[in-house]
Formats: sequence, C-alpha cells, structure tokens
Amino acid sequence: MASTCVVGLQWGDEAKGKIVDLLCDQHDAVVRYQGGANAGHTVVADGVTYKLSLMPTGILRQGIDCVIGNGVVIHPPALLEEVEALARQGIAIGDRLHVSDRAHVILPYHLAEERLTEESAIAADHLGTTRRGIGPCYRDKVGRVHGVRVGDLYHPDLFRERLDRIIAYKNRLLTAMLPDFEPFDGRAVADEYLGFAARLRPFACDTVTWLHQALGRGRRLLFEGAQGSLLDVDHGSYPYVTSSNSSAAGIAAGSGVPTRHIDRWIGVVKAYTTRVGGGPFPTEQDNEVGERIRRVGKEYGTVTGRPRRCGWFDAVAVRYAARVSGSTEIALMLLDVLSGLDEVRVAVAYEDDSGGSIPEMPGQLADLERCRPVYETLPGWPDDLTGARSWSDLPAAARDYVRFLSKQIGVPVSIVSVGPERRQTIVIDEGR
Repeated sequence: MASTCVVGLQWGDEAKGKIVDLLCDQHDAVVRYQGGANAGHTVVADGVTYKLSLMPTGILRQGIDCVIGNGVVIHPPALLEEVEALARQGIAIGDRLHVSDRAHVILPYHLAEERLTEESAIAADHLGTTRRGIGPCYRDKVGRVHGVRVGDLYHPDLFRERLDRIIAYKNRLLTAMLPDFEPFDGRAVADEYLGFAARLRPFACDTVTWLHQALGRGRRLLFEGAQGSLLDVDHGSYPYVTSSNSSAAGIAAGSGVPTRHIDRWIGVVKAYTTRVGGGPFPTEQDNEVGERIRRVGKEYGTVTGRPRRCGWFDAVAVRYAARVSGSTEIALMLLDVLSGLDEVRVAVAYEDDSGGSIPEMPGQLADLERCRPVYETLPGWPDDLTGARSWSDLPAAARDYVRFLSKQIGVPVSIVSVGPERRQTIVIDEGR
C-alpha cells in the first residue's frame, strides 16, 4: 500500500489543503511534520469553508486519523480553539487526533520574543513573521536549554520548577529589551498550561510508535507539508524563510518515519506565484497584473489576512524546489485565476544586471536579489475554466500552458484545479 507526500513548491499558500483533502479517500492517516499555527489551510467542501492551521486537513474526513508530529511546534490555546471551532462546524474529532509528546510547546514569552525581533532596529528588513511565536520556539528547541515539550506538561512538579527558571531568564531579557514589557508570572503561566495539558491529554501520545505500528498494519499515510519548499530554513531563500524544514526534507526528522516508506511525491504549485512578507521575488508584478491576480485569486493570508505579493510563474524556482522535495508529479492549482488575460508569462531563466545568464536559483540572498527573470510569453484564454471537469474541457491555450509548465519543471502535471470545490479538479490521464 502506498504512502504519499504532498508539499508546496513555492513560497507557501499553494492550496495544498485541497489536494490533501482529495487524497484522503486513498489513505488512512494524515501527518503534519513541521510548522505551527502560522500555516493556514483552506478547504471548501459541500459549500462549507474550513480554515485550519495546526490541524491536519484529514480531520474533515471521518475515519481518517490525524497526526501532529514531533517536528511541529504547538501553541495549546490555538490547537484547542481549532478543536472547538471544528466542533461548532459539526466535525467530530473523537479519538482520531494524535499529538506528539515530543512536539515543542509555544509559551507566552515566545510571542513577546517574536515581537522584539520584528520591532528591533536589527530587523529593519522585516522577515514578515506571523508573530505567533514559531521562530522563538524553534530557537529554544535547538538551543536545548529552554525547550519545553508536550510530554513535559504531564510531569507537573518538574514542569513548574523548570518553567520558573526559564521565565526568570526570559523576564530579565525582555525587560531589558522591551520598554513596555510586563514580566510573566511563572506560577500563573504554569497553571494555565497545565490546564491546557489536561484538555489535550486524550490526544497526546508517542506518535513515532503510533505511525510505525500503523505502517506495520498496512495503513497508508499521507504526509502534509505546511508552507512551501522555498521557505525551508535550509533550502529556501534564507533568511526570508520559516524556522523549519518545510520541504519534503523535513518528513523523517519531523515524524520519525523514514522516507523509504513513501511511494508518491506530489509537488503543489499555483499557476502563478505569490509570497507573503519580505524577501526577493524575481517575477513579482507590483502593477495592474499583480493586483488583478490578487483580486481574482483572493490572495490574502489564511492566518493573517495580509495581502500576498503576486507575480508570474517562476519555473526556475519551482524546478529547484521540485528537485529538493523529490517531486514525481505536480498538482497545478488556481489555473482559473489566469482566465481573461491576453497573455501569460513564465520565467524560464534568470539574468543579472549585466545580462549574464543565471541558470539556477542562487543560494545566496544577494545573488537572488540581482536576478531578473527571462520570460517566455504564451497566449492567454478568455474562457471561464471553473466548469471544466476533464482535460478536454480546457481550452487549447490553457492545455498548452499546463504542458509548457510541466516541460519547464521537468515533472509531469497530474492534477489541475480550476476552483476551490472538490469537484473542480481534473485528474490528467498519462495518455493525454
């Protein structure tokens, strides 16, 4: 039985949630392996819109188990609010949610530290974080001294003692750096988080063992990436990245499951490019075209509501991300957004200011900022694609665009999405 990886190949927001939702019928469990409540997933099913952050998309399908792996950082109040919001929408979680006891916990001082980072003079070039404490929590994790894991909450005396020491340190640091900072009360924070722990107790477990037992029983796992491969802390446009391995490279470390168990690797891309926050964006269209894409595509952040920067498809960047994440097929999303344009453009190479060729996506920020896209221009199409249900329903120009992207990426496109609903999805036969 096949397990599958679904991962974004751009700067996030590629509509991965829809693909994961569609694939749930072919799998038994969905696994989140990195990120936190800074990642947003929107799924539209039967006319109802569900907005998820920490919760794996599979939670919308009864009979599907959902695993939040050890590589995720968890803000307990955010997770509990998501559980309650789903209950209000009629989604019963029951015993389907499994939260790693090795996952690190976001505490109130992490949010204060992120505010400090974003507001400091050093951060004149803002990284554009969601200010949900993700980065500081990962920093404490790798620093080892101040990290707190979900399992620590179930040893109350040790947790209280350790948290007192951590908060004493954090209070000194933040008092010195933030003029309006009010020190945290260690006892109050401990009481609050132990209360969260009691409510999370039915879900907390050793997810590494759970996943390997599931594999042993022949269960099919669906690994759901958050954000996108170009935001990977090691392989993305550093430092304008997230704090975890958001490419497929994060699966083994973030779940405890070796990648040899995965047979299918789906890279998800939009038919154009977007990004949120700072950082280089070679194909950005800060003009009427970019505004049109934003308006038609409703390009505003699921988590923050911030308008996304929009531009043409960047085949150089996606080709690089597909290699890093080992993609064997592509799901092309939001093709319908480009309808009505007289022409569509694709960056097929980069050049520098002097016209010199840059054949690959550079690893250094200074070099990436110098890149200018070399475009191929293709005919647009006037047709509304939202009613298309088969490959032959698409106009010839739209099919040519899909074929062109596939050739430029070097990976076949197997799925095309022409709207948010499940039924607005075209599976392309190999013999097309």
